[in-house]
Amino acid sequence: MSDRIADALDHRDVNRDLDVFATDPLAGSGLPLWLPAGAAIRDELQRLAKDIAHEDGCVDVYTPVLGKRALFERSGHWAKFSPDMFPPMRLGDDELVLRPANCPHHALVYSAAQHSYRELPIRLNELAPMFRAERSGVISGLQRVRQINLDDTHVFCRPDQIADEVARALRAALRAQRILGLPIDYVRLSLRDDSSSWLGSDEQWQASQQALRDAALGVLAVEEIPLVEALGEAAFYGPKLDLQVHGGRGHEETIATVQLDFNQPERFDLTFQAADGSSQRVVMIHRGTVGAMERVVASLLERYQGRLPLWLAPVQIAVLPVSEAHDVAARAAIDALRARRLRAELQLDGSLGARIRDARRQRASLIAVIGDREASAGLVQVTDGADRNRRTVPLAELVEKAAAAHRHREPVRW
Repeated sequence: MSDRIADALDHRDVNRDLDVFATDPLAGSGLPLWLPAGAAIRDELQRLAKDIAHEDGCVDVYTPVLGKRALFERSGHWAKFSPDMFPPMRLGDDELVLRPANCPHHALVYSAAQHSYRELPIRLNELAPMFRAERSGVISGLQRVRQINLDDTHVFCRPDQIADEVARALRAALRAQRILGLPIDYVRLSLRDDSSSWLGSDEQWQASQQALRDAALGVLAVEEIPLVEALGEAAFYGPKLDLQVHGGRGHEETIATVQLDFNQPERFDLTFQAADGSSQRVVMIHRGTVGAMERVVASLLERYQGRLPLWLAPVQIAVLPVSEAHDVAARAAIDALRARRLRAELQLDGSLGARIRDARRQRASLIAVIGDREASAGLVQVTDGADRNRRTVPLAELVEKAAAAHRHREPVRW
């Protein structure tokens, strides 16, 4: 292990400076509380996930976090995952369960109407919570939690559309990780092994595994990312492509997934009307781009050691008046920055040196100091939080360049 990785902070250590999340025994283990800084990061990630989904032709749905036990018996989750699910809640004659996955509800959304072959593919997107009854001994910060908030899309398509949809989903996931600055080490093709725990026929598995292999090889040849096959790592309902990254401390994580599912369409009798008028079985593809909010935030905190890119940073610009005489100019700067939806923070307490140190501890992307010269001329002295480069620019220029960097999810270009 390199010295850099050995010395890197765990995301829980970074959290002590950034105050991204908190835990409390009254809330319960594995149920982190997202503090304002964490909410800012999560909001940006959700916006990215939604932008990519909409650009790919996905439509939004909202579904409940609860479902009848019978729903998950129908989907197969109860038989496979009930030990990892929260116990049913009795309500009259019903048993309600916190969902371990979002796909059964999306299957119900698809089945709410009849569909023609001409309508397909249909891509349903939801950033949705799901729940796992993780044991206390494995809970860890944001990486292992009991409520997961997942950027989740389910594609319903014809068999002849599988390759294109898998390739589209994989390209979207790779694009998301490029924007986030999380380099993909490799893509894992997770296959079934020879055990009997898989749902579906051998023929279905062979065809679907080959479809994913062909689609992945086509995309990854362009991206120059290796494809690694892993027996026994598939989901119980179908093979999948997992995007693997190494965090700042060297541990490996699955950050996004594309999965083929022939189980749900069978169990929920999901069909489409073919050109000849017959009823044909639809294919279901699970696709994630940004991934689970908790896991991605943990990876980002470790990857950047808390100094996130400006568009993600909880404090994008810290504004520091040298003294009380400069408060009016500093507040005008704050108003101008916030009017462009930038996360600007006015820091007033303590000496200027102490406030600069506090802004660095918070990993503020930019530190803007306003003294006599700046206040009288409409300027700000700006220091980049990462490289400590310093420049004096008009306030209007700072506002425009920071807003452009935020909007385009890129560094400030002076």
